[in-house]
Amino acid sequence: MDKLLAAVGLMLVLEGLLPMLAPARWREMFLQVARLRDGQIRFVGTGAALLGLALLLL
Repeated sequence: MDKLLAAVGLMLVLEGLLPMLAPARWREMFLQVARLRDGQIRFVGTGAALLGLALLLL
């Protein structure tokens, strides 16, 4: 459980870096993602999940 909490904490730190360092760029990226179709968002999400799983298995 400690490792899971550490992993979630690290994810939140990494997720927070871009809005903290470049809020205007983050907003532009967010708006671009909002314009994607559902299938495109699912593809990106699936790819991210598979990449994360591969990293965990290494």
